[in-house]
Amino acid sequence: MEFVKKKKKLMMKFLKISLFIVCLDNTKESILSHKIKAKNNTPAAQEKCIVRLLLYHFGVNLPVMIFSYPVFTYMGMRSSLPLPSWKVVLIQIIFYFILEDFIFYWGHRILHTKWLYKHVHSVHHEYATPFGLTSEYAHPAEILFLGFATIFGPAITGPHLITLWLWMVLRVLETVEAHCGYHFPWSLSNFLPLYGGADFHDYHHRLLYTKSGNYSSTFTYMDRIFGTDIGYRKLKALKSIGVEDSGEQKKQ
Repeated sequence: MEFVKKKKKLMMKFLKISLFIVCLDNTKESILSHKIKAKNNTPAAQEKCIVRLLLYHFGVNLPVMIFSYPVFTYMGMRSSLPLPSWKVVLIQIIFYFILEDFIFYWGHRILHTKWLYKHVHSVHHEYATPFGLTSEYAHPAEILFLGFATIFGPAITGPHLITLWLWMVLRVLETVEAHCGYHFPWSLSNFLPLYGGADFHDYHHRLLYTKSGNYSSTFTYMDRIFGTDIGYRKLKALKSIGVEDSGEQKKQ
C-alpha cells in the first residue's frame, strides 16, 4: 500500500533529521554558540527518548495511519495521475497550516490544565532542554489527541497523496526545528512573520505549566490574539536592549 510505504519513509526521515540535531550537541563551538540552552541531555536520556519513539511510531502512529486510510480515500484522496496543480497544492497546504494551528493551540492549552498536565502532557515536558527527537516524545494519549490537528485538514479535503506527503514532511520539519534547541541566524523565524521556531517553543518548555504560554504549533497568531505570549515578548524586548533574563523558573 503506497500510503503505508510513504508513512514508513516519513518515520525514517524524522529519525534521520532528529539524530542529526542530536549530533550537533557534540560539534564545534561555532555551532554550539547558537544553542539556546547550554545544558545538554545525558546520553541515557537521549537513548530513552529514541527507544520510546520507536515504540510510539510503530505502536501508535503507524496503526493510526493504516486505520485512517479508508477515511482519506472515502473523502477523495487519490494517488493516480494527473497530479494536482501547484496552486491547488499551495492553497491546501496553507489551509492545513491555518487549521492545524487553530486546533493545536486549543488542544495544547487544554493539556496544560492541572489534571491533564500531570497525567498526560508532563511526559512531553520531561525534557526541559528539548532536542529534535523530543518533538514526538509524548504520552500515547497526547499523540492521538494533538495528532488529530495534523490529519483533520487532509481528512476533510481528500487531497492527492503527493499533497498529503508534502504536508506531513513539512510538519515533521517544523516540529523537529521547533524542538531542536538551536536558533541560527538563518532560522526561519528570523524571516517569516509569526513563525514560532525553536526560540519561541523553547520558552514554553522552561516555565511552570500554568505560566508557560506559547501554545501555538507553527505560526503564533493564536498566542498573539489571546495574549498567551506576553511573557515571551517581554523577555525578547528586554534582550533587545541588552537586559538578560534574571533566571529561569524551574519546570513543574
